[in-house]
Amino acid sequence: MKMQAVLLAAGISTRTYPLTITKPKPLLKIANKTIIEHNLDSLVGIAKEAIIVVNYMKEDIIDFIGEQYKNITIKYIDQEESKGTGHALMICEHLLKDRFMVLNSDDFFAHKDIKRCIRHKYAVLGKELDETESFGVFSVEENVLKDIEEKPKSEIGGLVNTGLYVLDKKIFDTVLKKSKRGEYEITDYLKYLIRCKEDIFCEKVEHYWHPIVYPWSLLDANSFFVGSMKKSFIKGKIEKNVTIKGKIMLGVGSSILSGVCIEGNVIIGKGCKIGPNCYLRGDTTIGDNCHIGQAVEIKNSIIGDNSNIPHLSYVGDSVIGDNVNFGAGTSTANLRHDNSNIHCFVKGDKTDTNRRKLGAIVADDVHTGINTSIYPGRMIWPGKTTLPGETVSKDIN
Repeated sequence: MKMQAVLLAAGISTRTYPLTITKPKPLLKIANKTIIEHNLDSLVGIAKEAIIVVNYMKEDIIDFIGEQYKNITIKYIDQEESKGTGHALMICEHLLKDRFMVLNSDDFFAHKDIKRCIRHKYAVLGKELDETESFGVFSVEENVLKDIEEKPKSEIGGLVNTGLYVLDKKIFDTVLKKSKRGEYEITDYLKYLIRCKEDIFCEKVEHYWHPIVYPWSLLDANSFFVGSMKKSFIKGKIEKNVTIKGKIMLGVGSSILSGVCIEGNVIIGKGCKIGPNCYLRGDTTIGDNCHIGQAVEIKNSIIGDNSNIPHLSYVGDSVIGDNVNFGAGTSTANLRHDNSNIHCFVKGDKTDTNRRKLGAIVADDVHTGINTSIYPGRMIWPGKTTLPGETVSKDIN
């Protein structure tokens, strides 16, 4: 029996700045498909109706998805005040019929993992992690949830909350109180069910779960989906003397010119011109209507729609937004001389990315001057520019 699903998509997501200054996080793309499309695809055959809770840049989400996605009916509800995930469910109560599932719309969940969860009356999905400080941690006995601790400071690993729940309208029998951070928490509904002696089964991720917490989280998810391609889909044109060592997706109206070498899996959107004589390395995604010019090298990166990387440029382990134009010879450094982890500033705090290799995070509508050099892990805010020959050693915001 198909269920209702609630997708939580109202948040601003300041931790993914500068990418989410110009678009809501659910509309960020992985493998040339938005996060929310990935989520809805995972619900096909499971959900008959999806209620999407929106607020931040809600018109963009509503216009993009519409009232129907494949065989799923879409409804929207505006969370006008940012009062937490529990509040998001409160405002959905009048639309919910009985059992339903809840998903964070900025994470990636596998269809098969969701199907395992909905076998139970109540369920959560957990994932074993070594570092748990950014997540709630489940306490489980014999696969049944006993308690939840939010963002413990202990460095001991544990089973973390992925943000996928199977519930029913019984949760609304309790009145939530605001948490210490002044919000209504969905986890307090789970604690209410536990107090009522209801068994909440905890399924563990067997296929995949990719949380998008920071801008560089997109690279991990993109590598998974691009790297998982089993065969090529070619709808554009490939000239002679092109070398392809891997699987590619090539969109309608795109062309790969002579002398291009593709090594590893790569996705190229519609209306693109690639080459001549450039080098694309996995796991790279290039959006629609892009130009990748002469002698350009791109490695393990995401290039947004309508962006140009012209001749003699290098882009490695980077996220490049929409409508970006790199001046010729622009290079993104992606490795420190001492080989230590790269740190980025997130909401003013220096944050360890846990990555040895990370290039630039470049937001929409950025233009760089020729021969711009960008230090590892630097971020450039929307619409900013650089001068010819400039070295970007600090974020440009």
